[in-house]
Amino acid sequence: MPLKEIKTRIGSVKGTLKITSAMKLVASAKLHKAQQAVAGMLPYQQTLYRMLGTVSGGAVLTSGAGKDVSSEQEDRQPRIAVIAVSSNSSLCGGFNANVVRKVLETLSEYREAGIPDSQVTVIPVGRKMADALRRIGRSAETDAKLIDNPAFAPAAAFADKIIGLFEDGRYDRVELIYNHFVSTASQVPVRETWLPFTVDPRPSESLRHSGLVPESSDRLWLFEPSRAELTAQLLPKLMRLKIYTMLLDSAAAEHAARTVAMQTATDNGEDILEELTLEYNKGRQQKITSEILDIIGGSMQG
Repeated sequence: MPLKEIKTRIGSVKGTLKITSAMKLVASAKLHKAQQAVAGMLPYQQTLYRMLGTVSGGAVLTSGAGKDVSSEQEDRQPRIAVIAVSSNSSLCGGFNANVVRKVLETLSEYREAGIPDSQVTVIPVGRKMADALRRIGRSAETDAKLIDNPAFAPAAAFADKIIGLFEDGRYDRVELIYNHFVSTASQVPVRETWLPFTVDPRPSESLRHSGLVPESSDRLWLFEPSRAELTAQLLPKLMRLKIYTMLLDSAAAEHAARTVAMQTATDNGEDILEELTLEYNKGRQQKITSEILDIIGGSMQG
């Protein structure tokens, strides 16, 4: 390779390294902020879950699909909504590919269970998920602001909209698919049932020790206002909060994935730069040696 071309490539790699290093620093700062937001929200969600478990004795939020239906409609296939969360931008490793794969696996599972794609509505949150759905022939619109800067008010409005459709009988089941933040190096795509929602008054041993439910559910309580009124107030709050914490969780996972991806890109760029620099130095050395030999040969002939 000519020295001029090697020098051009070295300059290009150095420019790319500046970009990847800057993106890594930005993603790392956003990750720290997102982690703080998740850590601050989880205790509130856990406490609300405990309160709901104590108050409700088994709260249930069910679909309106079973209300006032004829015998012919009772045998219809269930209508399912899947809320799938991705990022709005790329350069975050396998973050989007993993959650898209989880959505495709979910659709495949429903097909195998005899539920056609027409009965499953995928609601994308994030441009990359909407793009992936269009590629498989599903038209989809998304609200980019939900995932760009997760805030409680728009998340609550989105949750209320889906809850309304569920209670009206538009959907019989609503699932969530998103990347769960485990650590900076690990983001796991998860699939959870959001609706119908039930708080088991007698949770399993593992749930009791998870900190998400009260240690004992056999105490006597006095409620003011009534148990039903408290449940009616707490249940929607928990539903909205779950959507908000899901968005925060996905955002933290995205920033973690981008931090790792940019660190990997920077490391690879530095390796390429080292190889190009070595090749350039060898080429210069060979050129200098060749010129010295030409000079010596010319002087000997003279």
